[in-house]
Amino acid sequence: VLASLPLQMMLYFNVYYFPVWWLAEGMMLHLKYHLLPQHYQFLLVAAFLILSLAEGSRLYLGYVGNLQEK
Repeated sequence: VLASLPLQMMLYFNVYYFPVWWLAEGMMLHLKYHLLPQHYQFLLVAAFLILSLAEGSRLYLGYVGNLQEK
């Protein structure tokens, strides 16, 4: 079984677009944070952290799995 080139290309570009998304999302969260009710503040921060961790681990596992053919 060989590594998937289209998957590797998507992972490669996603590695470069993820920090752009992370920075833009962090800036928007920072700008609107004080305008939101407290429960929305908690939910947005929690969702941002969970999505950031999930995307980082997805990219890492995708690279490792695709390059080691797992």
